[in-house]
Amino acid sequence: MNIYQHFRPEERGFIDTIIDWKGYVEASYSPKLTDFLDPREQQIAKTIIGEHGDVLISFFGGVENSERKRAILAPDYFQATNDEFKISLYEIEYPSKFVTIEHRQVLGSLMSLGLKRSKFGDILFHGSTVQFFATMEIRDYIEMELKSIGRAQVRLKEIPLENALMVDENWQELSITSSSLRLDTLVSSIYHISRQKAQVLISQGLVKVNWTIVESVSFECGEGDTLSVRGYGRVKISAIEGKTKKDKWRILAKLLK
Repeated sequence: MNIYQHFRPEERGFIDTIIDWKGYVEASYSPKLTDFLDPREQQIAKTIIGEHGDVLISFFGGVENSERKRAILAPDYFQATNDEFKISLYEIEYPSKFVTIEHRQVLGSLMSLGLKRSKFGDILFHGSTVQFFATMEIRDYIEMELKSIGRAQVRLKEIPLENALMVDENWQELSITSSSLRLDTLVSSIYHISRQKAQVLISQGLVKVNWTIVESVSFECGEGDTLSVRGYGRVKISAIEGKTKKDKWRILAKLLK
């Protein structure tokens, strides 16, 4: 069976990586710890590894409801504990009375350290409190190098995982119809903007599908995809229920503002 036929062409590289990880575990009979995976990567990994083979996969991102998670692929005898995922939690100390820090600034500053996005987990906000998860392997480096975010001078304070902020996500159920599953058409239908406006947002790199920027307006979306448009919110496509009598796609989705 051709395993690639169940996934998009651009996901083939990641699929090969998972197969390599699985082969390593089978050959060495020892566990393999990954960097942080986004939810789409987690889904692909679970599909390929399966649930009943000699290699099993488990996930943890720092707290139970984390979006980005590290994975451990291991022989079926291995029972992973949370400590074995090697995740650090940092709280950012900054002069919150005088400056504000936004998610994009935190992520931008972390990326400017020359590290991959996969080295960092979720970034959490509650009021003026800002936290983020990172792999323990880069702990010394980021503590030494991250000195500012935006205009704010910052210090990092490592805290126990149990002190992570509990962030409540408010998802709104949507039922929409769309003439096409093309990215520009779906963005237009979901966010109630013109198709031309949707095309501009896509071409400007402001639209992501499954946490990856997509600049092709004709990109075909599918069930289970997560779309995000900067400034408009994030949407999960829960189900594609077929077509209406007017030949439009009937779609169930969830919107996170």
